[in-house]
Amino acid sequence: MPNVTFTVASGLADSVFGLYQEPIQRFIESRAEEFEKQSLLKELFCMDNTKNPVDAMTAMTAMDGFMPVGENGSYPTTGMQESYKKTLHQETWKSAFSLSQEAVEDGKLMDLKKQPSQFMTSYHRTRERFGASLFGAALTHALLANFANKQYDISSADGVPMFSTAHPSIVDKKLVQANAFSNVFSADALGMAETAMQSFKGDKGEILGVAPDTIVIPNNHNLKKKVFEAVGSEFDPDSNDNAFSYQYGRWTILVWPYLNEFLPANAQPWLLMDSTYNQEYGSAVWLERIALAVRSTIDDNNDANVWRGRSRFAATFNDWRGFCAGGITGGTALS
Repeated sequence: MPNVTFTVASGLADSVFGLYQEPIQRFIESRAEEFEKQSLLKELFCMDNTKNPVDAMTAMTAMDGFMPVGENGSYPTTGMQESYKKTLHQETWKSAFSLSQEAVEDGKLMDLKKQPSQFMTSYHRTRERFGASLFGAALTHALLANFANKQYDISSADGVPMFSTAHPSIVDKKLVQANAFSNVFSADALGMAETAMQSFKGDKGEILGVAPDTIVIPNNHNLKKKVFEAVGSEFDPDSNDNAFSYQYGRWTILVWPYLNEFLPANAQPWLLMDSTYNQEYGSAVWLERIALAVRSTIDDNNDANVWRGRSRFAATFNDWRGFCAGGITGGTALS
């Protein structure tokens, strides 16, 4: 996350609040660092900065392969074309808290620590919940996510839900692919979903070399038990003779409690992600326009010290091939 920037109004240093400006700044910065270490957003989204209010994301189809031409043969011309395009509009996010003169005059240090702490907790919780709301809605095959009374486009660049049974190709109209699967989690389902992702093709039907390496799950006891049993032992837990488990030691597991809020009751979805593909091609994209900017002023009406925070960021889905989902209603059954 970019650094927090501060602006302190003139005259505050000479006011009753003057001694508390720098300590509150340092406290806000330290809280920001703590939350950044815990956040899963940087793992699940391709995060970047932008200077644009609207960004267009697109890709090119693969080139045709090399051709045998014989001795002294001429060079064949290969070609590419633009693939699907996705636009991302920036959103502005704001909040504020205030410290009364009475709190400072009466030495209420609890208020001076609690409110800045809650302020930063609120900011990072909002970011984490926003990201989780996009994934939660996508797991229901939705094209829009509802968050804080607004709707956000979460379709993949091809115009269908991020997790779909029918992703179309912009070149080969007969090529339709799925990354939404109905299978509940098991060692076999994990292996089949991994194989399916490894077979994902580009718009011209070329194998892309997708290699999933990360399992993402909500904070669900039964699901955590199944996942860690499947990948946490070198022996197959379902085998009476303790056969070797080829899944052992091959996966990073991310448990995302924020996802629970945005899932249907009793749902136990699980995601596979190719972290490298996601970062290189932008499957889930998060763009920072303005880092959190905090300014400290004196309120003209009640003489309180008001701390206002403003940020601009946005997120969406783009290239679906970096993820697949299992355990969701309406998905294709792997067998």
